Parts: sequence; C-alpha cells; structure tokens
Amino acid sequence: MFRRFKPYLPYLRPVRGTLAGALTAGIIFGAANGIGVPYIIKHVFPRVFDTNAVPMTTWQIVAIAMELPLVFVVRGLAGYLNTYLIQVAGVRILEAIRLDYFRKLQVLPLSFLQRQTTGDLISRGLADTNQLQTTLTTVANDGMKQPATLLCALGYVLYLASHEKGSALMVACMAIVPLCVFPVRYVGKKLVKRAYQMQAQMGSVTNSLSENLGAAKEVRAFGLEERQAQAFSKETSALIAIQLKVAKYAQALAPSIEIISAFGIAVVFVYAKFAGVTWDSFLAIVGALFMSYDPVKKLGAINNDIKRGEAALDRLEVVFNEPVTIRDPDRPVDFGRARGNISFRDVTFAYKSDEPVLTNVSAEIPAGTVCALVGPSGAGKTTFANLVPRFFDAESGRITIDGVSIRDMRLSDLRRNIALVSQDPMLFNDTVYNNLLLGRLDATPEEVRAAAVQAHADEFIRAFDKGYDTIVGERGARLSGGQRQRLAVARAFLRNAPILILDEATSALDSQSEQMIQDALRKLVVGKTVLIIAHRFSTIRDASMILVFDKGLIVARGNHSELYAGEGLYRTLYDRQRTEAS
Repeated sequence: MFRRFKPYLPYLRPVRGTLAGALTAGIIFGAANGIGVPYIIKHVFPRVFDTNAVPMTTWQIVAIAMELPLVFVVRGLAGYLNTYLIQVAGVRILEAIRLDYFRKLQVLPLSFLQRQTTGDLISRGLADTNQLQTTLTTVANDGMKQPATLLCALGYVLYLASHEKGSALMVACMAIVPLCVFPVRYVGKKLVKRAYQMQAQMGSVTNSLSENLGAAKEVRAFGLEERQAQAFSKETSALIAIQLKVAKYAQALAPSIEIISAFGIAVVFVYAKFAGVTWDSFLAIVGALFMSYDPVKKLGAINNDIKRGEAALDRLEVVFNEPVTIRDPDRPVDFGRARGNISFRDVTFAYKSDEPVLTNVSAEIPAGTVCALVGPSGAGKTTFANLVPRFFDAESGRITIDGVSIRDMRLSDLRRNIALVSQDPMLFNDTVYNNLLLGRLDATPEEVRAAAVQAHADEFIRAFDKGYDTIVGERGARLSGGQRQRLAVARAFLRNAPILILDEATSALDSQSEQMIQDALRKLVVGKTVLIIAHRFSTIRDASMILVFDKGLIVARGNHSELYAGEGLYRTLYDRQRTEAS
C-alpha cells in the first residue's frame, strides 16, 4: 500500500507541520482511549464502591469522580484537534491535487482530450480527487488514532495480565485479535473492483448530465425530454446498483469484527472464572480488550477507504501519467516576430496509426499569402491548419516558419505568432472586456476598444446596459452567433499576429452579420499569412493561393481561375455549391 501512494507523498510536505500536530493529538487520543477507560474501571470505581474501603467524605468522592471527565476532556480535545488538523491538511492536499490535475489537462495533446468524454474528465477532477482526499484524511486521521488506541489497550492488557494469577490470560485475550484480519482482507478484495466500477460509472453519469445541458435546444426542438430522462435514469440506476454492492461489503465488516470480538470476550470470561481473576480486574481487562477491538474494526474501515482511494487514483493516473508529447524542446531556438513563410515538407499525420489523414504533404506558403484550403469533408484541410500551431505533431516530415522548424521553437513563441478565428468561437462566462483581452493579456483598454471597433463589435457592445462589463454567459450564450463571431475577430485584431487561421468564420450567419465580418476580415488579413479552411467557396475566390485536398493529399494548387479551368475536383465542388446556393 505504501508503494502505491508513495509518489504522492510530496503533497504532504506543505502541511507537514499540521500533520505533526495531528499525529501528536492522535497519540494522546489513543492513550486516553486505550488506557483511560480501563484505568477508570480498575482504579477509580473500586475506590468508591469497595465496601471494605475506608469511608470517604463527599468531597473525596467528588474529587475521585472528577477523574472520569478529566480523561474524557483529554480524549475529546485530542480527538477534536486530530480531526480538525487532518481536515485542514486534507483540504490543502485536495487543492494541490486538483490544481495539478487541471494544469496537466492544459498541456496534454488535443488527441488525448478527444479520446475522453468531457463528463468523465470532470468526474475525475472532482469526484475522484474528492475520494482521494477522503482516503488521505481518513488514513491520516484514524491511521494515527486507532493504532495508538490498539497498542495502548493491548499494552494495558499485558500489564494487567502480568499482575494477575494465570498470566496466560494475556494470550487468551489477544489470541482472537488476529482473526479479525480475515474479514478485513475478504472485504478489501471485494471492494477493489466495485470501487473502480463506482468511480467509472460516476463519470458516465456526469458525462450524461453534461451532454444534456450542452444540447438543451436540441432536446427541446426534437422532443427528447422523456428519452433523455430515461437514459439518465438508466445511468443513475447502474450507479446505484454498484453503490449498493459497495455498501453491502463495507457495512458487513463492522458486525463481522464485533461477532469475533464477542467470542473473544466469552473466551476471556470463561478463562477468568477458572483462573480466579478478581471482578474489578476482569472488568478492566474486558474494557481494555473492547478498546482494542474497536480500533481493529475502524482499521478495517480504513482498509475499505484505501481501496476506494486506489480506484480513484487509478482513474486520476490516466491523466497524470499521460505523456506530454507536445512540449518545448530542450534547447529552443529564440524566435521573435515571424515574417510568415510557412513550409510543409513530406508531412504525414494520423489520428490512428493505421489511418493516415495526411500523407507526404508538401506546400510552400510565402509570407503575406491568403491561402484557402478546400476539399471534401475529411480530406485533411483542418488537420493541415491545426499542425501549424502544433495542436498535433506530425508523425514524419517537417513544418517550418521562416525556415525554423516549429518543433525547435518554444510553444509560447510559436503560438504568439498565430491568431485563430474558429467556426464556433469559444467565449468564457466572463465580461465582454475580459473575453476580448484573451487576444493579448497585456493590452490596454484603449487597444481593446480599438480592436472591437475594427471588428464592428463596439457598437453592439456599447448598446448593452453594462457595456464592456456585460457578462456573456456560458460559451457566450447571451450573445447572438454574429456577435460571438465579431468578438472572436476582435480578439484576432488585438493579437495582431503575422499568421492567421480562419475556420470559415462567416458560416451559419445572417447576411448582415456576414457582411460586417467579411468587411472586418478584409482589413484583418492585410499583410498577414492567412490559412482559410473553406467550407463555402464563396469566401475564397479572392484567395491568392488555393490548395485542393482529397484523401489526405494535396491534389492541386493555384488560384481560382486556374483551378476552375483545369482541375476537375475543384470545379465539381465549386459548381455543386453554386447550384445548391441558387
């Protein structure tokens, strides 16, 4: 078990002082628990109730009686401090784990994120980290108090047995304790598989909920409310079934240990009678024995928590152990502002090893070129553009900007030279101003507003009651499609990068919004190297270069007139769209 959690011990370093205080309090609690109660039975009660003792005054009796609350005051304060300090440490540890998890997600390649479901990644970052925190705090809490209680109680049994007739009583008292290990091991084995299933199913439930909220309009438009409710019910029912199985095994542990404990006490009872042990000594031994069984029971519960923690850790390690394949080189080339010459040389890329999306692609795109990428769906044009900012790395071949391989640059240097306007721009649930500022975080308010003016966004922004301080909603839900797109164009103006990637920025817009954005884009592309991922050919007739993709190959290149006159695929695609538009 220690080896399993050893890589995560560094999380304990920032809270080692807090844990030391919790450990001290736990030891005091264990001593007060394991020795205090048997001591009261053996030495306090007999002094008051022994009929042969010298009569005592009321104040003497009260003074003796105060030893009882004194033991429990020490026990209670130590237990409180132990639990509180462990919770403090646990919250700090959880914060560190979640932050590291989130940071790892920021640098993992897009190919990894595309293989996962959003809901499951959310569940790993919330539910699994929470379970890991519960495991760490429980182990640190009861892992301190219960062993201390057990050792103190058994030590007191040893002490009492050594002062009574028949010292073998000690052996009889302790012989049953190892038997408690068997139910602990059995339940632990059963919980490992169930706990992992429970965490995985929790991810499925979270993903189902996330998908439903993200498709709220479609659900209502197609009348899918009941269907979605039934699908969610199926997911939650599966989760409940697994949770009940976990509860079945976890809750069976305590009564199993209690039954074994009862047999142990019965053995001690019989042995004590024949050994001639006195009544007060017998009660003290039974009290100490009881205090030793309770920690065993709780240590069994700790074992269950550890199994759940291991299951959560397995799921978190899918992210933590995923290699970061797209990273800065060991010796990066210093790269300032690019001129914008882009070169692809024999580039091959595949999302799956046996299904290449691009095969030996070569292209030279001089600085200042407006280059349109056209072709059927799945031909490789979006992948081609995504390789430039290193969202993915090519399997073979070389991509350079101004003669420098993009693999030799710092990612920050490379991406600082690229601006992106996507078909479905992402806006955060923040103010308009802060969403624009993402284009360049050090921009001044005047520069932000100037970019909005260039993108024809300033007018509608100022029309809002709060202007630039208006919250746009999740993914920009409070804005129209045209408004969201104009904010994305404004971010590109603010970034003022020499390379611009446009993923059909005017598709699915009304004619007025499209006209405004087209006018903004004409100003935006001046002096830049532009890659336009074209889904509608009406946007690329004025491109200075057109690359035609088909089945992962560049099958033709040229301008519109040249390609329409001599390239069959391009002419077919262009005529088909013109016919559909008419």
